[in-house]
Amino acid sequence: MHAIRHIIVALLTLCSLSIAAQELNCTVEINSDQVQGTNKSVFTTLQGAINDYMNTTKFSQAQIAANEKIECKLFFTVKEHDDNTIVGDLQVQSTRPVYNSTYNTTLINFKDTKVEFTYQENEPLIFSENSMESNLTAILNFYAYLILAIDFDTFSPKGGQQFYERAENVVQMAQSSGESGWKAFEDNKNRSSVLSAYIDPKTSVIRDLLYKYHRTGLDEMFLSPDKGRAAITSTIDYIKKIYDVAPMSVALSMFKDAKLDELVNVYSKASSTEREKVYELLYAVYPTETDRLDKIKKGQIK
Repeated sequence: MHAIRHIIVALLTLCSLSIAAQELNCTVEINSDQVQGTNKSVFTTLQGAINDYMNTTKFSQAQIAANEKIECKLFFTVKEHDDNTIVGDLQVQSTRPVYNSTYNTTLINFKDTKVEFTYQENEPLIFSENSMESNLTAILNFYAYLILAIDFDTFSPKGGQQFYERAENVVQMAQSSGESGWKAFEDNKNRSSVLSAYIDPKTSVIRDLLYKYHRTGLDEMFLSPDKGRAAITSTIDYIKKIYDVAPMSVALSMFKDAKLDELVNVYSKASSTEREKVYELLYAVYPTETDRLDKIKKGQIK
């Protein structure tokens, strides 16, 4: 059971055991279709290098069995390739199993549009927790820690704290480098803003949502659909609270992109009163999402 997995992980981490297991099962894809007249082999070696890095690096002391690694995906879209500089987008996705079901729920579905790094074909990617080896490894480290942080938060209250702290360390080192995508207040959806959404006291209620939505909501729906759904309903208030204090927070779009389709199905069998309440709360935050919100209001299955 994955909940037990995370309790064991927490205990072992507290004991500071020296043996660690790699935590991620990461699929890596690179699409270079937009780049013309270039040596495509560099993207093949880059994909292999990132795949090895994400799937062999031990990012923490967490003890996770091979069949319980966190499922995630990195999908790079290359838009420019000049000399050794690669510019593009990165779609980051992660999922987590729901207790007593075959269903995997999406935790992260985020597009980073500020990806730029240098890479030479066959260049080794070196992991370091306390130094910035390259902008590429900094980006990979940041998202590895974010994936771990959010996953652990869904199993225990504030369970991902150590990983947010490591992600913060990555951001601080990267900001000193002057590389794009890391600067504070550069825009409201870069990596600095993503981290702030989870650690800034104004919006960190998103972490309470992660636990209650998943552990007391989705995980309970197998035994008691009404009880589980009621817990999920209570977390929608958290989204409105974030909107009220930080309407441009990336936390809001990250929740929408990960959860809105799922919520259509969650409320397909809810009472009209419950559906109406959720609709009104979400519509106040996401007024442009009328198609999906109407399905919640009408109890339609996506």
